[in-house]
Parts: sequence; structure tokens; C-alpha cells
Amino acid sequence: MTAPLDLSVVVPLYNEEESLPHLVQQLTEALRPSGEHFELVLVNDGSSDRSAEVLSELSGQVPELVAVLLRKNYGQTAAMAAGFDVAQGEVIVSLDGDLQNDPADIPMLLSKLREGYDLVSGWRHQRQDAALQRKLPSKIANRLIGRVTGVKLHDYGCSLKAYRREVLADMRLYGELHRFLPALAFIEGARITEVKVNHRARQFGSSKYGIDRTFRVLMDLLTVWFMKRFLTRPMYVFGFGGLMAIAGSLIASTYLLAVKVMGGDIANRPLLTLAVVLGLAGIQLFCFGLLGELLIRTYHESQDRPIYRIRETLRGGRAT
Repeated sequence: MTAPLDLSVVVPLYNEEESLPHLVQQLTEALRPSGEHFELVLVNDGSSDRSAEVLSELSGQVPELVAVLLRKNYGQTAAMAAGFDVAQGEVIVSLDGDLQNDPADIPMLLSKLREGYDLVSGWRHQRQDAALQRKLPSKIANRLIGRVTGVKLHDYGCSLKAYRREVLADMRLYGELHRFLPALAFIEGARITEVKVNHRARQFGSSKYGIDRTFRVLMDLLTVWFMKRFLTRPMYVFGFGGLMAIAGSLIASTYLLAVKVMGGDIANRPLLTLAVVLGLAGIQLFCFGLLGELLIRTYHESQDRPIYRIRETLRGGRAT
């Protein structure tokens, strides 16, 4: 029997062959003195460089390292989901693989988590990124996300976070939802806080984020807002809209009927078209609500299906 793991560190990787040896060294130097029984779950998200080969070599040299090799590039959310599923620790810490997050901050996050919180998020209060390209859009996005989700954090985009295992157990990640994990955890009733962490300039390679990321974030933000308010009751939004449309149609139709009875001509009135459109839209929205209720029940009762496929998992340099 092996001793239970206290901590799993999950790191999604994409084309980080130069950073990998330094990352593993810094993680082991930060965690081995702490006395934590830990594992390093490094997920190669279909890198096109030598990241997979470097991971395979390191897994044979570092006993704590678990290398997860995905079949292709699925994206950061899927890579994090794969790492969370493979991780066995009671506490799970995530961070980026580009060395901008400081592994030396992990013990601080663990200490804060053990004060009674379920999720501790890092805050890059002195962020080492371009002001106009990265920092300003991030600041605007953080305020918008905080207003929409109700979870007030200074830095949603910081990957350095610590979670209790049970918080992640019920979450299913899709799209780009990894950045909204605090909001998803809040929906589940998690206690959340944040701490200031170090942030370092990128040493190797280039950023993987482009302008298209902004649009993906906005779409996922709308998804999170809907989940927060109507996840278990879609009929409340579609059904209410449908009833309002039907009511508007009935009022307009009643008025037009009265005009017709009094001898008026209603054939060429735009109000007649509006009444018909409102009636059809109302029926459709109401039906959408009913279908949404059925889909939600199917969603909660369906079998799990991962959004990634693992090619190989290496522990101690051997496939498991």
C-alpha cells in the first residue's frame, strides 16, 4: 500500500521543451523541503516540439513526476481537465508551464487553503507582461467577469491556484472554462479567497495567446452567467420570455379583434404581423424551455465522457 498523496501539482504544457527541466527542478526544490507527499502531473497537450520526449526523460529521473501525453492538441482547458482526472492528491495546485508562475509560492497557497478555504487563487499584483497587450485587457476582463459572476477576484487569468479535491470532483470543463474555475466553484458553494503571488517575465518561447482568445472568453462568460442563474431551471428564462411574447400577442390580437368587430380594416396593419410573430415566438420559446429542462436532466444523469484522449501516462519512466 502506498501512502496517500497530500498534493498534486497539475501543469498543462504546449511547446515548452526549454522550460521543462527548469520547471521540474524549481517544483521539486520548492516542495521537497515542505514535507508534503506530492506528485507532479505534467500534461503534454500535443506539443509540436520535443516536449513529449523531454517529459519522458524526466519521468525516469524524477520519482514524483507523472507525465500525461495527450493524443493531440486539445487546448488548455482539456489539458487541465486531464491533469485533474489523473491527479491523486487531496489538494490540487495548478500553474502554467512557462516559468512565469513561481513554484516557491505553492506552500503559501497551501497554508492559506488550510485556513478553511476551498479554493485559493493567485493574484499577479506585479505582472511582468506588456501593459497594452496583456495587462489592460486582463484588468477589464477581470472586472467584467467579477461583475457577471459575483466572484470578486483581482486576477481570474492567473493559473496558479490551489483547490480542495472535492471542489474539482463535480466540475466538468468545456471550451475555455478553465479560467472561470472560481466562478464554477462558487456555484457549488465553495469558499474562495486570493493571495498575492510572484510573476516573472517569460524566459523561453513566446506566448500562446492571441486576440481570438478575447472572443472565446466572452462566449464562455455568457455560458457561465447562464449556468450561474439558470443551470437547473432553464424554463425560468425561456418560459418567462415565451409567456411575455404570448401575452403581447394576445393583447395585440384582442385589440385587433375589437377593431375588426367595429368595422375597421386590420389586414394592412403592422400590428397584425407583430401579433402573429409574437405568438409564434412565444410558443417556440416555451418549447425551448421544456426541451432545456429535459436536456438538463439528461446532462445530470448521463455517463461521463472526457473531452480529451490520453495516448500514454508515464510514472517513473514507465507506462501505466
